[in-house]
Amino acid sequence: MNNFDPKRRFTPDAVKAADGDGKPSDKAKLSNVAQEVAAQYRRDTMSPVMLSGILRLTEFGLLFVTGLALYAYHVGFLGHLGWQYPLVILAASVAATVLFEIMDCYQLQSMMRPGVSLGRMALCWATTFALMAVTAFFMKVSAEFSRLLFGGWFVIGLALVVCLRLILARFIRLWARNGRMERRAVIVGGGKAAEVLIRSIEQQPYNDIRICGIFDDRDDKRSPPIVAGYPKLGTVSELLEFARIARIDMLIVSLPLTAETRVLQLLKKLWVLPVDIRLSAHSNQLQFRPRSYSYIGAVPMLDIFDKPINDWDSVAKRAFDIIFSLFGIVVFSPVMLATAIAIKLDSKGPVLFKQKRHGFNNEVVEVYKFRSMFTELSDPSAKKTVTKNDPRVTRVGRIIRKTSIDELPQFFNSLFGSLSLVGPRPHAIAAQSHNLLYNEVVDGYFARHKVKPGVTGWAQINGWRGEMDTDEKIRKRTEFDLYYIENWSLWFDIKILFLTPIRLLDTENAY
Repeated sequence: MNNFDPKRRFTPDAVKAADGDGKPSDKAKLSNVAQEVAAQYRRDTMSPVMLSGILRLTEFGLLFVTGLALYAYHVGFLGHLGWQYPLVILAASVAATVLFEIMDCYQLQSMMRPGVSLGRMALCWATTFALMAVTAFFMKVSAEFSRLLFGGWFVIGLALVVCLRLILARFIRLWARNGRMERRAVIVGGGKAAEVLIRSIEQQPYNDIRICGIFDDRDDKRSPPIVAGYPKLGTVSELLEFARIARIDMLIVSLPLTAETRVLQLLKKLWVLPVDIRLSAHSNQLQFRPRSYSYIGAVPMLDIFDKPINDWDSVAKRAFDIIFSLFGIVVFSPVMLATAIAIKLDSKGPVLFKQKRHGFNNEVVEVYKFRSMFTELSDPSAKKTVTKNDPRVTRVGRIIRKTSIDELPQFFNSLFGSLSLVGPRPHAIAAQSHNLLYNEVVDGYFARHKVKPGVTGWAQINGWRGEMDTDEKIRKRTEFDLYYIENWSLWFDIKILFLTPIRLLDTENAY
């Protein structure tokens, strides 16, 4: 077990000793210290946004179920106001949850320190009952409702919410200590500016930021190897590799806006990563509107890039993938069974073909397809693209490639989570155009991997499918993929999914 402590402070000598004289390893092009730090952050964290959303649903459900239980006990569901009581209880539960939101009771600080927010929550709960009383008075129905029932609901409901908050606060502090709930940040840029930024962040009470290290292109003379106790782990180019190993949530660029050229150079390298990118504004002289900033505690940040399809969006997309993947497997199971039999009868070898491709965050995933080539001629690396009348393709293979039936097993990829149903199509890791890898043809190509790749995508339904035999085709496919990432919505996914069968009728570029 690795006993490395990501919170420990470093000295220049300690970094040099741990790093083997500062030489990067041949394998990952990262220093030994950087690899050691990255290894500590491979595990995903719990998002505060997700936690607060779950708490909203839980508190709403707790209040609603408690009210219904008391109603069933005191009145019974068969009373003459049987439908009105549940409706009032539902409306009051919704109103209370909305008031909790308005009073900032779902902010991280409120969840970590329930004593701060309990007074506000009690006020919100009392306001909810006051609104019910006023509404019932003006509707002249107040005499119809049991005061004992609603008095009991007020006391029991408030007590349960308070107990839930106290228990949750203990868990949040535990998760914060063991690293299960935090936002992991890397500082880009060193020196005095980075030190001031780090000190400012660390002074913020109850913030969820954990600084994982510093990356800077400048040498040790211009940028010290240790800043505020945190090591400089490498250059900005090495940060790309670090961020793909570690589960980093945020990059904070600690450079003044006056260094425009350098800031733009950094952003050109960093925008391909699936992370939030913020520009520290705590020491900038330029003043923007308050709405232009986001904050870590009281430290202002300018939002440059946001991680796409994050938090509840990712939950919605995953649910979409599971539901429609199961539907696709059921609907197309006869076709898949017939295809498997045809492949087995047509040529020797396995029915399925597995190929390693680049997935989310440039990770390698294994994608399933029906085998369309002779086994002895298959090309798992895809260095040579399939061309028209390619002799490596079997008779059945020509049919299933034309109709895209060979892609149907990827419903299982989507169900298990290595692919999404809709997203940029994953390319084989060695796919080339004129002996150049795709990322050597298109600047920023790896930005396609900021989201999970898909079985179908915006580029495919716009005609950019099949053989990528020119640089222009690769550029166009990348352009459409990036448009999808920047404009994603669940409705966009549904549109692409339902247009896919129609666009597949055009088989001109599929062979």
